[in-house]
Amino acid sequence: MRLTLTPSFQGLRMTYVVTENCIKCKHTDCVDVCPVDCFREGPNFLVIEPDECIDCGVCIPECPVNAIFAEEDVPENQRAFIALNVELARGWPTITQKKDAPEDAEQWKDVEGKMKYLER
Repeated sequence: MRLTLTPSFQGLRMTYVVTENCIKCKHTDCVDVCPVDCFREGPNFLVIEPDECIDCGVCIPECPVNAIFAEEDVPENQRAFIALNVELARGWPTITQKKDAPEDAEQWKDVEGKMKYLER
């Protein structure tokens, strides 16, 4: 378990970031293991509230589509999701229990360029 805080990104402190792979897949296995309820739920995507995340990392191995990264490990082409998690987390409700994934989640698992499908 990492105990240090991650560096800030453009003035925002993030710990873990949900990235594009979650769009339209929205598996909630990560929610079940989160000890502080830092996940927020949108129509077809989850985000992490950075002010509540304690940087424990237990969510990473639970994500079946590998959509969660430590801030410093977010792939370059996914860096916009750092600020997006902050923005959306401030308006979306907390999710604390696992739900069934969308019926077509497996079809979306490895699709690239899903940002255009993000529902706010």
